[in-house]
Amino acid sequence: MSEGKRTSLGLDENLEGLLAYLLGAITGIILLLLEKESDFVRFHAMQSTITFLSLWILQGIFRYVPFIGPIIEWLLGIVGLVLWIVGMVKAYQGERYKFPIFGDLAEEWLDKI
Repeated sequence: MSEGKRTSLGLDENLEGLLAYLLGAITGIILLLLEKESDFVRFHAMQSTITFLSLWILQGIFRYVPFIGPIIEWLLGIVGLVLWIVGMVKAYQGERYKFPIFGDLAEEWLDKI
């Protein structure tokens, strides 16, 4: 558990990891830009950014699909809500929890930046 370890922004890692999910991709991007030292926080920020940007884009696409689109858009909203809660809880517990697909992408893309 990473509780108690400080980040370059002066917060506990677990709290800053939780904040990476608070406003979805918005706080994810902000923390990716500001946090320079903590790999834990940068992972959660990248995962939040990739996850919620992807879900927002897919919801935007399905918004214009007749009949089945609104149902899929609603289901993506439910998935987003569940991932949002799980991400915040796991980050606050100090766990580097990987979402399916998005977690692997986050690790891979963090190595490139």
